[in-house]
Amino acid sequence: MRIIPAIDIIDGKCVRLSKGDYQTKKIYNENPLEVAKQFADSGIQYLHLVDLDGAKSNHIVNYKTLESICSQTNLKVDFGGGLKSNEDLRVAFESGANQITAGSIAIKNPHMFYEWLEKYGREKIILGADCHHRKIVTNAWLQQFEVDVLDFIKDKKSKGVRDVICTDVSKDGMLEGSSIGLYQEILNEVDVNLIASGGVISIEELKQLSKIGCEGAIIGKAIYEGNISLKELEELC
Repeated sequence: MRIIPAIDIIDGKCVRLSKGDYQTKKIYNENPLEVAKQFADSGIQYLHLVDLDGAKSNHIVNYKTLESICSQTNLKVDFGGGLKSNEDLRVAFESGANQITAGSIAIKNPHMFYEWLEKYGREKIILGADCHHRKIVTNAWLQQFEVDVLDFIKDKKSKGVRDVICTDVSKDGMLEGSSIGLYQEILNEVDVNLIASGGVISIEELKQLSKIGCEGAIIGKAIYEGNISLKELEELC
């Protein structure tokens, strides 16, 4: 299973939120590149980079941060947050993103989402399936749809999606454990590369996620708060 640390960006700074609430913002480092280099120096190969300003603005904002991380580390970066147009995607990939994560666009403008799958290939486009009480949420988790997350993933899988990041908003940033039951249900029903996101708190939990078949796991606050050390991740990698 791939270990994927997360860096969330607001105003060019490395932050974390709780349950996606911008009012809970906590700044962990003024320089995201410095954090990314620490990950790379620990043997980590992947990074989940989220443009929270972009998610609110509905267009890419922090592409310069993406560019600096991609040009100055060997991390393979998947980038998300506010990617709503062909121009946004062009900027993201030209700035060095290895993959992009598309969530809002997949439910609001599925035709464009399918065009992206066709143009860039399914190995470049990750479906962002963010949910709250199983219902899909978008736009920095401020808008909810009456669409069950499992049905959403099944539908997009039938259209060619290979990789899915599923974030349970109720767990995100709470350090209370992830939605292992939900991930097990998804994996039992759909053949996708599932990346768990939200609430991961320990090395033991990472092992559980690997055991049920998750292709990757995104870790955020557990690293920044010291619940999981970079040394532990280095050993795991």
